[in-house]
Amino acid sequence: MARGVGAPLLFLASPTLLMLQVLLLLSTSCALLRSAHADDLLTEGFTAVELPEALFKVQKPYDVPLPERYEFVDGVRRMWVYATDHPITTAHPGGPRTEIKIELNYSSGVWQFEGYGYIPHGTTGASVMQIFGAAEHATTLMLHVYDGRLTYYHDDSRVVDAGIYDRWFKLNVIHDVTASNVTVFVDDQHRLTVPGRGGDSHYFKFGVYGQRNNGMSCRMESLWRDVKVFTRDVKVFTSGVARANGWGVYNFIMIIVIQMMFKQIA
Repeated sequence: MARGVGAPLLFLASPTLLMLQVLLLLSTSCALLRSAHADDLLTEGFTAVELPEALFKVQKPYDVPLPERYEFVDGVRRMWVYATDHPITTAHPGGPRTEIKIELNYSSGVWQFEGYGYIPHGTTGASVMQIFGAAEHATTLMLHVYDGRLTYYHDDSRVVDAGIYDRWFKLNVIHDVTASNVTVFVDDQHRLTVPGRGGDSHYFKFGVYGQRNNGMSCRMESLWRDVKVFTRDVKVFTSGVARANGWGVYNFIMIIVIQMMFKQIA
């Protein structure tokens, strides 16, 4: 028997190996399908909110010209600030910042921030994204950067991403005002869910905001592109999360089945 012809026929003639081929093909196809729709999964059922440039309000040290702390080139917004900078107004008690406030206030429903961020190595002790507004606090959510880790406020036990430096990452933050919770995804992966903090008016901010009591670096910087805001119905959001969880369960089962098949063959 010629090996060039007989070997493939013997391979396909084995029911076990044939089934394994089918399972591998099915798993690969579904993984590719999931990847193709990953960007749409989190925003499925949401409605994109129109964001004209006028709604992107830059907040920077009051005594520094805008071009010395902010630039917008080829769709990328670059913001930086120094630890010695003044606040945004003479009357403002906050720390140094160059942030963008999206001037779109909301008080009910489900709202989502989406954007691609980049934090250069060395930036630390800074907030890079927040949901402003709460009942007894200034904010409902702040994401801080400490030595390459993205954290929930300055809580070291709630690390949202352990390696945030020097790479573009996709950030989705979903604020369900009605259910009073906030969910954070990095690169389409669920990383955090925390309770809301009440309040009757909220908006999104992103950039760099030095945290004076938490070891901020001398210079802080972040870059952002493709920033969008979405809103949707609560029930549709719930079904979207269930669908995402379903994909995870399916992939887990497929891995177990393939491992069992390999053991049987061996």
